[in-house]
Amino acid sequence: MSTTRRLVILTEGQFGAHHAKTAMGVIRYATDRTVAVLDSSIAGRNVSEWLPGHDIPAVATLAEALALPEPPDTLLIGIAPTGGKLPAEWRATILEAIDKGLEVHSGLHTFLGDDPEFSAEAAAKGVRIVDYRRPPERHETAIGRPHAPGKRVILTVGTDCAIGKMSVALELRKSALRQGDKAVFVPTGQTGMMIDGWGVAVDRVISDFVQGTVEWMIEEAEGRGDWIIVEGQGSLDHPAYSSVTLGLIHGATPHAMVMVHKPGLAEHDWDHIAGHAFPIAKLPGFIRLHETVAGLVAPSKVVGIALNTMLYPDEAEAREVVARIAEETGLPAADPVRFGGDGLWAAVHKAVDELPWVARALPVVPST
Repeated sequence: MSTTRRLVILTEGQFGAHHAKTAMGVIRYATDRTVAVLDSSIAGRNVSEWLPGHDIPAVATLAEALALPEPPDTLLIGIAPTGGKLPAEWRATILEAIDKGLEVHSGLHTFLGDDPEFSAEAAAKGVRIVDYRRPPERHETAIGRPHAPGKRVILTVGTDCAIGKMSVALELRKSALRQGDKAVFVPTGQTGMMIDGWGVAVDRVISDFVQGTVEWMIEEAEGRGDWIIVEGQGSLDHPAYSSVTLGLIHGATPHAMVMVHKPGLAEHDWDHIAGHAFPIAKLPGFIRLHETVAGLVAPSKVVGIALNTMLYPDEAEAREVVARIAEETGLPAADPVRFGGDGLWAAVHKAVDELPWVARALPVVPST
């Protein structure tokens, strides 16, 4: 995605940290500039109420967004609903955007570019529809590709969906770059792709090709840097989304993993039948499970805990939770989004370099 795009993000009735995680992620991390959020339920308010430092108005209509001093050139679909379907009531807004000459960018499973009405209107107006979840034409099964010498691969994994695995990966990259490490973020979902401009939404890839797709993405990332930070998806024990997690673990064959956890969350995020709730796993056993599952293909170790403490708005209490979980797991822990990730990255860096399967692969620096 060009770094010069001006976005109006459509979240009608769903703006917030959970349902509009795509909007939140793009606003927080993308180089493209969001000029407005299109959502009549919060019209007249400002995104800075939810994301301090981001002065972005919420508007009720596309016409209001187009009347801004710097109007948008792209309508971005800002939600990631279960099943990835387009809300039917949004069709009129999308058609209006196309009619006004805006590109439409979407991360839904519903491919807007395949919709006859949308595609015909886009062709008539000469604008693009970009479906980020459209899988690549490259179909490869995994071949067990070894990592290049001197490269370190880290995967974010989690105890649930939509708790911040992408945000943690991006915060760790930010800290790594700040500390002089040549780090690369590997986007494996539509929001990460919108932010970083490359990658594959692996949840849309044919299951036989998931691990192979992750392998060639890792290979590409290794050509860009030394520290490869892979965005995680789903969770290993999620009744609906465990398969994508397993594919990432065995496709990335990470040297190490960072466990993302949302303390205070009791059950999996899942539109389940009443009476079929699944509790969030306890950290120590869940950590061991990940190391065992990864070890079926290649050794890996969880070397840090990244926490999402949003259920603890009081800062002092949140910091106490971080300290308690660090003691419980014996691992460095932090909330990198809320409190910064520099300390966690330094600890992860040190732990990864000391892993025996990493140390053997690092280049030997001759003594002087």
